[in-house]
Amino acid sequence: MLVQSLVPLIVDAGVPIASYYVLSDGFGLGAVAALGWSSVVPALRTVWGLVRSRAVNGLALLMLVVNVVGLATSVVAGDARLMMAKDSAVSSTVGIAILLSLRTRRPLMTAGLKPWVAKGGPAGNAAWDRLLTSSERFRRAERRFSAIWGGTLLTECVLKVIGAYTLPVHTMVWLGTVLSVVAILVAMIVAGGSCAEPMEKMVKAEIERAAGAASEAGETAHPAPAAGAGAAVGSAG
Repeated sequence: MLVQSLVPLIVDAGVPIASYYVLSDGFGLGAVAALGWSSVVPALRTVWGLVRSRAVNGLALLMLVVNVVGLATSVVAGDARLMMAKDSAVSSTVGIAILLSLRTRRPLMTAGLKPWVAKGGPAGNAAWDRLLTSSERFRRAERRFSAIWGGTLLTECVLKVIGAYTLPVHTMVWLGTVLSVVAILVAMIVAGGSCAEPMEKMVKAEIERAAGAASEAGETAHPAPAAGAGAAVGSAG
């Protein structure tokens, strides 16, 4: 499970870094060209994920559109620092979209949160839906999860913009990725500990409560024979 979770991070972070240095140092490409080509693999992976799932993931689609538009703009401008700042535009746009989604019935981060909390089973999904309707604490945790991710991505954006225009491009290639990885880890730890784990416990408790209620309903519908009736039958025999 851990290895499977790390694969997207390796592809989206490690491959572009390696590609940039291979293309710039090994093949002598300029900074703009190397940055442009190194962004192709993550974009293709996102497209493939959308095609394979045959479903529109709002967050993945948003990131793809922002990446493509930002990459096209920076390539036309021919500015390597603008291309580096483009990454921060991705973080800021996604972060703002996540925060704006808090005003909707389904925050953007819920798409990834629900399978993790409900474990993907019918009992877990049903418990999630019941809690979402009946528990204010559960709804607050769901929204706080997205709020933490949105705020973290906006903070990452500010740091990347500052670095893109104050540090050498060669340095920001790896440092920008480090900032992204740190931001993801911070959001995972903070949002996981304060939101996902309590929600998971609430779902588990709701599943147990529903199972207990169903068991009691079954016993009520099919009561055990009374002791007196059994004794009467025995004496009649």
